[in-house]
Amino acid sequence: MGKYKVEISGVNTSDLICLSNEEMIQLFHNYQNGDLEARELLIQGNLKLVLSILKRFYLKNENLDDLFQIGCVGLIKAIDHFDLSYDVKFSTYAVPMILGEVKRFIRDNNCIRISRSLKDIAYKSLKIQDEYYSCNGVLPSYQYIATELGVNELDVSNALLALKDPVSMYEAVYNDGGDTIFLYDQLEDKKEYGDYSSSLAIDEAIQLLGERERFILDERFIMGKSQMEIASEMDISQAQVSRLEKKAILQLKKVLK
Repeated sequence: MGKYKVEISGVNTSDLICLSNEEMIQLFHNYQNGDLEARELLIQGNLKLVLSILKRFYLKNENLDDLFQIGCVGLIKAIDHFDLSYDVKFSTYAVPMILGEVKRFIRDNNCIRISRSLKDIAYKSLKIQDEYYSCNGVLPSYQYIATELGVNELDVSNALLALKDPVSMYEAVYNDGGDTIFLYDQLEDKKEYGDYSSSLAIDEAIQLLGERERFILDERFIMGKSQMEIASEMDISQAQVSRLEKKAILQLKKVLK
């Protein structure tokens, strides 16, 4: 029986080779002594590493061929800059560089536009993260990055957060076999409820609710707790909390019309 064939950018993944650590070291010695064929073998022998990283992005609405090519760019950069004196495995050095290339590609093609100044801080921060990780094996703190860039720590935090992928409000976050809890169920609509917070009418309407419903509304919109936290306190499922919350809000709306 033949191998299962999957082609990405014209590459048959079933034919990809794997190199042993000893073979990698010898090829790096050869390449750094001017053997360009050794460089090609290093690229071919690490394409599976690129594919393994791309698995993290398989749910994203991105063309896999494009991501594979971008990942190969990161792989080539890692091969060209790898120093055997680091005394670390090549994969340890290469993974953050490949990830960085892929993430930058996705962020540059994001539907949400980020200001040039914020993006500039973010990309410089990512570069510092990659360099620091390559030398130390851990990511630097925001304070370290801010010092290196001469900006505030908050600027670094905001810049990196701005590059995170957007999440749909209708993304399912919990399902206990009954009602599905969506992200929008976890959000407080301050515009909807804030206008009534000091109103006598809503105080009277709340008194018409059951004890559990009043408790849930108090904990959600006054104490600011999540449905999961309330469910734990009441020893019921989050789905039940969501249903009781919706029921209470609907009842309040009817009374307050």
